[in-house]
Amino acid sequence: MPPKKLSGIKCLLISICFIGLTTGCQTNKTATSQPFSIIYGFKEGDNKSIYLSDEQGKRRIKVIDVPNNAGGYPAVSPTGKQIAFYGKYDKRKTWSIHIADIDGTNMRRLTNLKNVWDYGPAFSPDGRTIVFGREYRNKNGDIQEEIWQMNADGTGQRQIKGLEGGAPEFMSDGRLLFHTNGRFSKTVATQISIANIDGSNVIQLTNDDTNNFNPKISPDGTQIAYLSNKDGNQEVYVMNVDGSNQTRLTRNRIRDGDPAWSPDGSKVFFTSQNVFGIYDIYKVNKDGSSTERVLINASQTATIYHIDKNYLGRLENARQQ
Repeated sequence: MPPKKLSGIKCLLISICFIGLTTGCQTNKTATSQPFSIIYGFKEGDNKSIYLSDEQGKRRIKVIDVPNNAGGYPAVSPTGKQIAFYGKYDKRKTWSIHIADIDGTNMRRLTNLKNVWDYGPAFSPDGRTIVFGREYRNKNGDIQEEIWQMNADGTGQRQIKGLEGGAPEFMSDGRLLFHTNGRFSKTVATQISIANIDGSNVIQLTNDDTNNFNPKISPDGTQIAYLSNKDGNQEVYVMNVDGSNQTRLTRNRIRDGDPAWSPDGSKVFFTSQNVFGIYDIYKVNKDGSSTERVLINASQTATIYHIDKNYLGRLENARQQ
């Protein structure tokens, strides 16, 4: 007996239901494949910790406590298995770079030179190298800014000669994005620049008499988010990777900081101090529209592009126990 033919309306209804089910499955798969978008520092009382969060600030999970409850500025490795951050020692006179598994285990101190301030670690695209800023007072009492690199296990520490500045970050082609020396100077303005990893071929992107610093490259490598006080207050800006089209994103009466891109490049996260003197994390569309608070009592934001699922599972299991 041949099967009954379905009417056109029934076929249409079945097709819509099927598409809806498959689309829902695909959307859910995408949403759960990357549950966290940012990593940040969180302070509760005297305790300072590093947390993961989704873009909305609704799902959060603690990774690790920083040494002596002081430090932070975390970064996630390209493999999603490790984080790098800094901690403070010697009554906060010494800052050191650390590395740990993203489940909070195997924390190791990588730098330990006394009376210098190592901060802002960033992984190379292959995860084998970490660059970081180093600050200290020279013989004249002035703060000196240097850029250093080392292997991800802490070996091979070496200064990148010829580059004076801070907040280094790798670009996808292996070059460094950074700000030049002068952030603590009353006579020299800090500018955003790009250079080869050996310190050669420096290209200056900003050129004015105000401080431009803490640059972050967009996921597609076409834009840079950074901080500037060119309009009288420290605000978040974006520009093209060649330095053109410099655009102000935030308009606050207090200082903003810590820019970081959303993984899809459509938004920029940043921190801003509230009326109680506490920092909160916000996000804004890269055209400057729709500013929204994401997390309270949080700062030092960095982007997450990938997290190893096995390590993440161990972290979630450990926090549930």
